[in-house]
Amino acid sequence: MPSGARFALPTKGDTELESDRDWACLLRPRRRIDQRPQEPTTRINDAIRVPQVRLIGADGEQIGIKSTDEALKYAWDKNLDLVEVAPDAKPPVCRVMDYSKYRYEQEQKAKLARKHQSTITIKEIKLRPKIDPHDYATKKGHVVRFLKNRDKVKVTIMFRGREMTHPDRGRALLLKLADEVSELGVVESAPLQDGRNMVMMLAPHKNAPAPHPADTPAADEAPAADPAPAETDAASDTAADTAPAETEAASDTAADTAAAAKNS
Repeated sequence: MPSGARFALPTKGDTELESDRDWACLLRPRRRIDQRPQEPTTRINDAIRVPQVRLIGADGEQIGIKSTDEALKYAWDKNLDLVEVAPDAKPPVCRVMDYSKYRYEQEQKAKLARKHQSTITIKEIKLRPKIDPHDYATKKGHVVRFLKNRDKVKVTIMFRGREMTHPDRGRALLLKLADEVSELGVVESAPLQDGRNMVMMLAPHKNAPAPHPADTPAADEAPAADPAPAETDAASDTAADTAPAETEAASDTAADTAAAAKNS
């Protein structure tokens, strides 16, 4: 290469590159823009360019093969649109309809389908084979909350060092957790060893049971308020029984006093 030259001269048989642009294209090809294919659009009215179409009326009746001009005239006389519904057929199939109303109905159907579509969320809980009982209770509470929210739960046991020699401890811990939350979820995939981890998947029941009324604090405190009316009734009965006795004693005392005064 001569001194000061920017590029090596091509040898015999190679493509001759004269300009810097040619060399740049060879050394660093230009990236092309990623062009995504456009979604096919429905052709209506004047956008239909084929000479003949198979025409279908607004009520679904078969009218037959007509020229595009005749089909357009037929649709316009009814104040409707000519819509190409099967462009790959020979000849293409066109239908007479109100295209705006048709699009609105399709959008409403798609919206309704999205509304009834359920989204599955997977939550993950990680445990250790030698987890503390209090930490285990906390993790279990999270699993219960996830299952009540209709979410799937991925429970992972993480082994470290010599814990790998006792995978049965992790399996027993996972089965114990699955048994304790069996009212809310089922085991979708059994405990499976995956390297240093053991994974189990829990899924909620199709119809999760509602929480029992006995679990609420209001139900436990409600019976404590019952003795008050009973005590009130007992006090009223005692007062009612005591009042006549006192009245009778007072009347007897008054009669005795009057008799003694008369004799004196």
